[in-house]
Amino acid sequence: MAFDVREQGRLGDKGTGDRVRIPGTLKFVKGIGWYIEEYGIAQVSMNLTNIRETPIHLAFEECCKSAERRGMRVTGSELVGMIPLQAMLEAGKYFLRKQQRSLGASEEEIIKIAVKSMGLDELTPFDPNQKIIEYKLQDKSKTPLIHLTLKAFSNETASESVAPGGGSTAAYVGALGASLGTMVANLSSHKRGWDERWAFFSDWAEKGQAIKDELLRLVDEDTKAFNQILEAFRLPKGTDEEKTNRKQAIQDATKFAIEVPFKTLELAFQSFDLLKVMAQEGNPNSASDAGVGALCARAAVHGALLNVQTNVSGLDDKNFANDILQKAIKMAQQADEWEQEILGIARSKMQ
Repeated sequence: MAFDVREQGRLGDKGTGDRVRIPGTLKFVKGIGWYIEEYGIAQVSMNLTNIRETPIHLAFEECCKSAERRGMRVTGSELVGMIPLQAMLEAGKYFLRKQQRSLGASEEEIIKIAVKSMGLDELTPFDPNQKIIEYKLQDKSKTPLIHLTLKAFSNETASESVAPGGGSTAAYVGALGASLGTMVANLSSHKRGWDERWAFFSDWAEKGQAIKDELLRLVDEDTKAFNQILEAFRLPKGTDEEKTNRKQAIQDATKFAIEVPFKTLELAFQSFDLLKVMAQEGNPNSASDAGVGALCARAAVHGALLNVQTNVSGLDDKNFANDILQKAIKMAQQADEWEQEILGIARSKMQ
């Protein structure tokens, strides 16, 4: 099996009597096989030297094919060391496609699919926080807002602390709106009798997941932007140089505090495309969910607009301020129309 898959392949005879090297099926793979007494299994040990060209799921699948040709079965796999997040996500989506299941699943669910499909937890537990590079490198000294429970987030928002405030809440409400649209897409993708449409709804679910994930990131980013303004105002101003530096820091922080809610507004606005298609084409039993998603999306748009309006007054670059404000106002006006249109579609499906 190792000879079958590794790039170097094996020495063989092509009928000429001369020994020639017959390459294996996979590029950038080094492999060797042996029997492990303590597990009672044979193992193909591989080094993948370029996972962009030969990803982990392809190496696993080729081993499965080789085993099947020999009347054997791959029982699982083991990862020695760590792996990039993207490699795990690509693997999870690969197996979802094979199952004709929606790819619009959460990052956590996609990783779980990859682990189970390749049997990465067959010999020892697979802990994503220890095995995935990006997770291992995360700063765990402070808990992000999005890792709080719903109750804890609500309590933190209601406390006397000024952050999280309206900007973070707008981003979270927008994420909920995108989540509802994604839910309708996933339900529709797996609806009995709609098998031929699974890919259509899967594509929309993926788009919804991407919007949702980015909006969740902006929950903490908005609080970070607010804190940067506070830190800038706390800078010393005893000398002329300190005053100049402080003023520039305030301007930079203010601009960032405009850009973050504007991004929230843009993303929430983008979710209307998803929500409208789901209201029109999705499972009619979930039309009300698409309608609630539209309400959330509009709330997020207008909430983000308020934060843009609050901060543009403090920016010296008036051309930038006026340009971004006009774009935000225009999208908010369009959001009102989108909301009413989607609610109308949803209500018509409920009659």
